[in-house]
Amino acid sequence: MKVLVVTAVAAERDAVAAAAGPCDEVALPGGYALRRAAGVPVAFDVLAAGVGPAAAAAGTATALTAATLAGAPYDLVVSAGIGGGFAPGTEGSPPGAPLGSVVVADAIVAADLGAETPDGFAPVTELGFGTVAHLPDPALVKAVAAAAGAAAGTVVTVSTVTGSAARTAELAKRHPGVLAEAMEGFGVAEAAAAHGVPVLEVRTISNAVGPRDRAAWRIGPALTALTGAFRTLPGALSAAAGPAPEPPPRSASLTRGDPCP
Repeated sequence: MKVLVVTAVAAERDAVAAAAGPCDEVALPGGYALRRAAGVPVAFDVLAAGVGPAAAAAGTATALTAATLAGAPYDLVVSAGIGGGFAPGTEGSPPGAPLGSVVVADAIVAADLGAETPDGFAPVTELGFGTVAHLPDPALVKAVAAAAGAAAGTVVTVSTVTGSAARTAELAKRHPGVLAEAMEGFGVAEAAAAHGVPVLEVRTISNAVGPRDRAAWRIGPALTALTGAFRTLPGALSAAAGPAPEPPPRSASLTRGDPCP
């Protein structure tokens, strides 16, 4: 099974790659560089595509197109990284996502793609076009969440990180079941959908969604949790997919044997 993992920044890429074992580096068009770990039965390519949904979509599309043209398309795309967690709400609401926890998206939603109206925010679908949500395969979400000890719920993609209690409450009201906020998942999912490749989103929680308090952020533990989550992913994917063929030989043009950070 061949998996493309897309992060925003190098620290997230390195945290994922640290779970994968020895890596090669592969150059892609546009100046992108993949970290490639050709494991058995799951081979990971990890790409830091940039911050925000547009950069994520562009990098993902580049990697997917290059793989297809090389005759070695991907079987799965995973948007991964750290993110903000929503705190538990009123009784009967989702349990929230505390610092250091892992979230697997059962819905990848563009939270701010639409228009402001006199009656409030209208998603682009209410304007008569586009899409605002991608729904990963439920069985795959369940398997990956169980293996990683993660919660499954909605992860919203935003272009502007939430920084107020009012905005936090608005998002929670508009997206029942929301657990986490990040900036890339929907862009990754759009590119994957255009190529007909299944998608997942895996986030580890570094901070609470709401008023920005940098002193309370726990980026290091969240990156460590990301490495731990990806150590469980090959087993979950292999169990969900069944037996897989041996991966193809690596290209002789690769820089071989460099350990992942």
